[in-house]
Amino acid sequence: MTTVPTLPFHDGASVPQLGYGVWQVEDEVAADVVVQAIQAGYRHIDTAAGYQNEGGVGRAVKASGIPREDLFITTKLANGDQGFDAAQQALETSLDKLGTEYVDLYLIHWASPQRGLYLESWKALIELQKQGKARSIGVSNFPIAQLEEIIAETGVVPVMHQIELHPAFQQRELRAFHADKSILTEAWSPLGQGGDILQDPVITEIAEAHGADAGQVIIAWHLAIGNVVIPKSVTPERIVTNFAAAGLELTGEEIEKINALDSADGRIGPDPADPGF
Repeated sequence: MTTVPTLPFHDGASVPQLGYGVWQVEDEVAADVVVQAIQAGYRHIDTAAGYQNEGGVGRAVKASGIPREDLFITTKLANGDQGFDAAQQALETSLDKLGTEYVDLYLIHWASPQRGLYLESWKALIELQKQGKARSIGVSNFPIAQLEEIIAETGVVPVMHQIELHPAFQQRELRAFHADKSILTEAWSPLGQGGDILQDPVITEIAEAHGADAGQVIIAWHLAIGNVVIPKSVTPERIVTNFAAAGLELTGEEIEKINALDSADGRIGPDPADPGF
């Protein structure tokens, strides 16, 4: 069976480096595919209040028969629930939907700088960690300025920052900042949302050399450069093959070829610094 590495957080906990994401998966579908993912070997599940499928994830976890302590579950604070009191209540709601007494990782989903509530929200997450309701705490989609502010104001460094990251958009500056602060980097849309990157000749040539598919090569690249990665698929075969990518080892030359695919205009999703999120 494929073995997934675990990476240490600076707070003493650790995270399976390869997880299963459920962005844009309807609640009832999530209840089914998360069971499939767990059966395939995934032990790290990434959801969010904003995905509106925490209930489905919770039902899947219960149906899987896997002990709660053997799973790593992440959820995220929705933008509309930012603020000190609102954030604490929001996690209570998420825990109820997930059917668990704690999450392994709680993230602020977007800095949403124009709301001016990310610092109060971070203070709430610090309190929730003290209460044991979130084992570890981090952020998602934060510009460097907001990351620096929450660290400077509280002295508490996020264990992880979840950001858009794929071969066409590699976020080198942000990853360097993370490395300096011992923050793990987690990639969302790690396969470029199934776009052109999967047909890139560099990727397909490496895939052919390994008898793998393009998605497996990209996942293996993420793992090789130290990212935590959470590919999403609702296709049973793809759920299995994505997980098997943890057993694919790329050469140093192959990794460098993929590194060279980085593009300044490769962003697919919203810019966290833009108003509206």
